Amino acid sequence: METTFYGIEFLTRPGRVFTPRATTEALVDAALAHIDDAPKKIADVGTGAGVIGVSIALAAPQVEVFATDINPEAVELARENANRHGVADRVHVFEGDLLGPVPAAVDLVVANLPYLPEDDPQPEYEDEPPDAVYSAGDGLGPLERLVDICEAGKLAMPGFVLVQYRGEVLEQDCQHLPELRERLSARAAVPAPVD
Repeated sequence: METTFYGIEFLTRPGRVFTPRATTEALVDAALAHIDDAPKKIADVGTGAGVIGVSIALAAPQVEVFATDINPEAVELARENANRHGVADRVHVFEGDLLGPVPAAVDLVVANLPYLPEDDPQPEYEDEPPDAVYSAGDGLGPLERLVDICEAGKLAMPGFVLVQYRGEVLEQDCQHLPELRERLSARAAVPAPVD
């Protein structure tokens, strides 16, 4: 199957790899706002079908993208999409957890990771792979671990982390990452709005 994301046609595998949503296009916009004409290394963490990394690479030919996912099918699909759009030489897709497979520090981290509590299933995601949507406890585990890894040196100065949480993009520079953790915790403590 195919879906349109950021005006681009991508291959998808419904039920096996998370299907991209239009709300995630804001994450691409936010990333591009941090990219100038200089070469940059970008990590697309939890890449899924690869739509974020490929969209960034198409819009910014000077960047190199390192995309990661723990789902082998997502890795395969992201590689297919990178090949399909002619950016496989600049979008390197790895199977692995968070920034673990990324070989060097990056200038920008973008992430659309699972963040919903696993004990609060949402009907709109019933056809999606659970591990792409839900996480234990308050759901923030993957995002908090990502912040920890960035603090430990995987984010180059003066890099930024951009994450999607409840439909909005939260961003923070590498010198103030504890503030991102605090903002995530504060938002998790407030019940999500019901449509």
